[in-house]
Amino acid sequence: TEVKSIAAEGQWIVTYFWDSDKDETTSFTGYSFVFAANGSLIATKSATSITGQWSITGEDDDDDDSDDDDDDYDDVDFNIVFSTPADFEELTEDWHIISISNTKIELTHVSGGNGGTDFLTFERN
Repeated sequence: TEVKSIAAEGQWIVTYFWDSDKDETTSFTGYSFVFAANGSLIATKSATSITGQWSITGEDDDDDDSDDDDDDYDDVDFNIVFSTPADFEELTEDWHIISISNTKIELTHVSGGNGGTDFLTFERN
């Protein structure tokens, strides 16, 4: 619930997107992202609006036997889904949280296909 409440507050911009072997941050320049509480994800730039979905999975695991620290997000996925356009489809992954604060969300994903590592950073707009 902590991750959901942080993400669902305000507007975010992509400040870094590394797709396996190249920086693709500029594909998202000028877009503001809103992670709505109902699970919709809206990216807006001028008159353009792109709608997707987002969710958090694994966060509400009440496993008292876990050795994980409270601040460890290893078992939490930050899921993003866009069906179009192609640039936004690149964001469709089950991202793992590197770190999260009230002003920054840092995510990573290791591809099962080619083993490439992607990085995605949102910062509060």
